[in-house]
Order: sequence, then C-alpha cells, then structure tokens
Amino acid sequence: MKECVHVFVAGFVQGVFYRSWTEQTARQLGLKGWVRNLPDGRVEALFEGNKNAIEKMLELCKKGPPHAKVEKVEVMKEKPLGLERFEVRY
Repeated sequence: MKECVHVFVAGFVQGVFYRSWTEQTARQLGLKGWVRNLPDGRVEALFEGNKNAIEKMLELCKKGPPHAKVEKVEVMKEKPLGLERFEVRY
C-alpha cells in the first residue's frame, strides 16, 4: 500500500546540497516524488512509496547532509498521486 507525505524542512538547508542529497536518498529507498527550495529558505518535498521507506526518509531528513542544520521538519499526509520518479524541481 502506497503512502504519500508532503514535507517542509526548515533550518540551514539551502546551499548545502540538501536537494541533491534528498533526491539521491529518496531514489535509494525506492521513493517517488520531488524536492525543491522555497523562497523563504525552507526545502519542500513530496515522498510517495511504501510506509517503511517513507519513515526511514523522514528520519534521515531530520539530519540531512553533512553541512545542513535542520531545525524543524513538518510532515502532512497526502493522497498518493501515482508518481513515476523522483526529481528536483526548480
């Protein structure tokens, strides 16, 4: 059963390869969706896939790549969209 979550990550998360790290990590976990930077300095992402992979991704998002300093991760459940791949959006 597929699940879907919409995520907002706040802190020092832009300019530290957070999007690229998110894309690589999500693909390794078999997740579909997207990630992008927001004008307010947060990173926004949508993850779709199995529950265990999403839970693992959310735990990893709380730490992020080596130079990131994550302060807050907001998570909202969404209805699965049947996405085909994971991508970086600009």
